[in-house]
Amino acid sequence: MNKSQMTFCVLAFLACTACSKQGFLDQTQSSDLNEEVVFSDSTYTINFLSGIYGDIGFATWPKRFGGGGLDASTDEAEGAGLGSINTFIQFATGTVNSNIITNDAWAKPYTNIRRANIMLKNLHRARFGTNIKVRVKAETRFLRAYYYFILLEHYGGVPLMGDSVYVASDVIPAKRNTFEECVRYIVAECDAAAQDLPWEHAGEDYGRINKAACYGLKSRLLLYAASPLFNGSPVTTEGALKDVVAYPNADETRWQRAEAAAAEVIESGHYSLYVNNEPEPGFGFYQLFQLRKNSEYILARMQDSNRDLEGIWNPPTFGVSNPGAYPYLETVNAFGMRNGLPISDPNAGYDPKNPYKNRDPRLANTVTRDQSLVFHRDGLARRPVNIYIDKTNPNNVTSGQDAIYRGTPTGYYTYKMVNRDVAADWFNTYTPRCLPIIRYAEILLNYAEARNESLGIPDQKVYAAVEAIRERAGLDPFVLPIGLNKDAMREIIRNERQKELAFEGHRFFDVRRWKLAESLENKQLHGTEPVRTTAGTTYNTINVRKRVFDKRMYLWPIPQSEVAKSLDLIQNPGY
Repeated sequence: MNKSQMTFCVLAFLACTACSKQGFLDQTQSSDLNEEVVFSDSTYTINFLSGIYGDIGFATWPKRFGGGGLDASTDEAEGAGLGSINTFIQFATGTVNSNIITNDAWAKPYTNIRRANIMLKNLHRARFGTNIKVRVKAETRFLRAYYYFILLEHYGGVPLMGDSVYVASDVIPAKRNTFEECVRYIVAECDAAAQDLPWEHAGEDYGRINKAACYGLKSRLLLYAASPLFNGSPVTTEGALKDVVAYPNADETRWQRAEAAAAEVIESGHYSLYVNNEPEPGFGFYQLFQLRKNSEYILARMQDSNRDLEGIWNPPTFGVSNPGAYPYLETVNAFGMRNGLPISDPNAGYDPKNPYKNRDPRLANTVTRDQSLVFHRDGLARRPVNIYIDKTNPNNVTSGQDAIYRGTPTGYYTYKMVNRDVAADWFNTYTPRCLPIIRYAEILLNYAEARNESLGIPDQKVYAAVEAIRERAGLDPFVLPIGLNKDAMREIIRNERQKELAFEGHRFFDVRRWKLAESLENKQLHGTEPVRTTAGTTYNTINVRKRVFDKRMYLWPIPQSEVAKSLDLIQNPGY
C-alpha cells in the first residue's frame, strides 16, 4: 500500500468512527497559525474532518435532553428523568421558551458549519492526493448542508454563512435568510457534492458520505418543504418572518420535486429493503438494525461495537439505570394486525383480552410489553419481562422492579433496534450496530407520500412503494385494498411512517410538517396496566400524561442567548 492509499484509509476510518469532538480542532481555536499547522500535517487534517463527522446523528440520539430525546418530545413516548426541567418536559407541558430550551440544535450545527468552511478554505494545501481532496471536499459540502438542514427543521430559515470563516472580532451576519433561500442552498450543496461521490462505499470506506446520502437528504428536505407547515401555511403570515418560517405561498408542484428527489435514489438500483421472512415473519425488520452493513443504510452514525441501546431501552432489572423513552399506548395501537388491518377494523381479529396476538410483527421488534422476552445476563438467555401487577393473592398485591408504575410509567419499554442476544450489563456481549439516519425504507415512504399528494388518485407506483414496506414487515396479506383515494392512501402512508420509522427521530417532525401536532399532542395520552389474577391477565388503560401543545411549538425558539447578540436575529413567532 503506497502512502496516498494509506492516508486515504486512515481518513476513512477516523471519519467513520465519530471520534471525540474535543480533539485537535477545538484546541487550535482555528487561528491562522494553527490552521497552518493543521493543514500541513495529514494526521491533524484527518482529525479536523473527524470533528465535522462527530456530531452526525446528535439530533435523534435517544438520550438527547438527558432522557427520551425527540421520542419523548412528541406523542410517541413518555420520557425519563421527570424530576428535572429539560427540553422534552417543556414540549410535553407546553412550556417551551427561549431562555431554558437546549441550545444544541443551534450551537452544534453552526460549530460544524464553521469547521466545514475552515476545511474548504484550507483543503487546497492539505497533504492529500488530488483524488482524496476531491472526495473530502464533497463530503465536507454535504456535511455542511446536513447541519443546515438540522437548523432548518428546528427553526425555519436561518442565517447562511456561505464560505466565510468569521472570528470573534468580525461582525457576523445575523439576519435570517428566507426559507426558500435555505432550501435552495441545501439542495445545491447536495447536488454539487453528489457529483464527486460514488453511490456506495465498500471496505474501509463504508460509512463515509456517498451520492445516496446527498440525494437522501435532498429527498427529506424537499418532502418537508412540500408539506403543509412549510408550503404556504406558515405559523405566521405577518411581518418580516412570513417568508422566513415557510414559503409564503402554496405550490403543489413542490410535491413533484420531492417525488423526483426520492426517485433518484430508488432508480439508482443501489439500495433495497433488507428482506428476510424465513425464520419468522418480518425478521428482516429486526435483523437489518443488527448489521453494521446492509442494503438499506444510506447514512448512519458509525460506532464501535456497543451496547448503547440495550443500556437505554431495556427494563431496570435487565441492566439499565439511566433509561430513555417509554412508548405510549397510542404508539402501540398504531401497529395493526398481521393481516394488515388496523385493530379498530371489525374484521381485523383484534382481541382486547389477548391484545398482542397476531399483531404486526414490527410491534414486537419495536416495543417491550408484559411477558416480552429480553436478553438477561443471568443464564445469558432471554427471559420474560414482568410488567404486571400481581393480584393472584388479593391479600398480598405485589409488583416487581420492571412493573408498571415502578419501572415504566406507560406499561411499555422501547425495543427498537435492541439486539436479542446482548445484555446491557454483561461485558462479553456487544452488537456491531450503527444507528440509521437515512435508510431506504424512508426513501420509499418519502416517494409514496410525495407522489400520492401530487396525483389526483394514487397509482400503482404509490401502491408498490407502500406494499414493499408492508411485505418486508411480514404482513400477510401485505397488499392494500384497490381503489383507494388520495385521502385514504395518505392515512395509510402516515401510519406506515409511524410504525416503520418509530424511535428513529422522525415522528417529532412528521406531526409538525403535517400540521397535526395541535391535535395529536394536545390531548390525554395513555398506557397499559397489566393485572394478573387467578383468572388470567387483564389489560387496563391508564392515563399517563395530558400533553399540551401551543401553535408556536411548530418551530423551536432560537435560544435567547443568541437572539441577544444581534437585533437582526429575529425570534420565531410566539416566543
